[in-house]
Amino acid sequence: MKWGIFGTSFISGVMAEAIKSDSESELYAVAGRSEGNLAAFAKQHSVEKTFSDYDLLLSDEQVDIIYIALPNHLHHDFIIKAAQQGKAVLCEKSLSIDMEKTELALQAVREHQVFFAEGLMYLHHPLIRELVAVLESGEIGELRSIHTSYIASIAQFVNPESKGALYNLGCYPLSLLYLVVKTMLGEQAFENRTLKAMSRRGADNNICESSLLMSFGEQNTAYVHTAEDHGLKHQFTVLGSKGCITMESNPWLPASENHFSVEIYETSKRDIAVTAQGDAFFYQVRQVRKAVEAGQKELVSPCATWQDSYNIMRLLTEWESLGAF
Repeated sequence: MKWGIFGTSFISGVMAEAIKSDSESELYAVAGRSEGNLAAFAKQHSVEKTFSDYDLLLSDEQVDIIYIALPNHLHHDFIIKAAQQGKAVLCEKSLSIDMEKTELALQAVREHQVFFAEGLMYLHHPLIRELVAVLESGEIGELRSIHTSYIASIAQFVNPESKGALYNLGCYPLSLLYLVVKTMLGEQAFENRTLKAMSRRGADNNICESSLLMSFGEQNTAYVHTAEDHGLKHQFTVLGSKGCITMESNPWLPASENHFSVEIYETSKRDIAVTAQGDAFFYQVRQVRKAVEAGQKELVSPCATWQDSYNIMRLLTEWESLGAF
């Protein structure tokens, strides 16, 4: 399978190495606006072809899969263009920055019946599959609450039009929260949700830190926090009626050795170690490539389906709509 990459950012380089590590994939082409960056990227990652025009890469019949690593506000345009050219698409998170663009992108994917996946790469990793297995076992009982936070000092690196912390970082804890709720209660649990938030804006006037309180289901709550201007820190805990699960390793940057704990209240606590062959990008490339080879149009859970990506975007945009104080 031949891959074409849109963009020469840091994340493009990470994906380039993941593609090269897959014996059944080929990093064939890269497109970008800067000739200097293109030349440097192609040399570093041994890319065969470079394009300063994204449309020319899309029209290259050799390309099987397009990886879109451009700023969030540009995602929908290039998803639509790639779908029109019949290309399989892996697009970086977040899918977009509003529901109008999200709907346009997914409409094009459905209309042209191409493969599409949102790049929530961590969902491909064995760590998440093991977490889902424990959730499904019933060991911690019925779901009661989820507490999660993800912060990283990335504000100086991101495009202001990508809409800040919620779409650059908040998508990680919110998407994992979504998976846990979907697994334990079904996605219909969000139908009667209520959301409240407290946020602050940064120098670019985007939300740079926010805390979200959500109620859903019959007796469930969640607390979600994110910030983009300090630290690198993760936290994810699932509280059940019998016990709780705490992610000791960063669930959004899983590696070759990972851990989470399962605690039965006032009784026992055990560590679950999950070893892996590589990081989340390693697994993402292989699973996307295999899905495209098999003629599938989307991934399967725990990876994000088209509907999952739509629902996660809906929660993100509702969170953003609550504004900042």
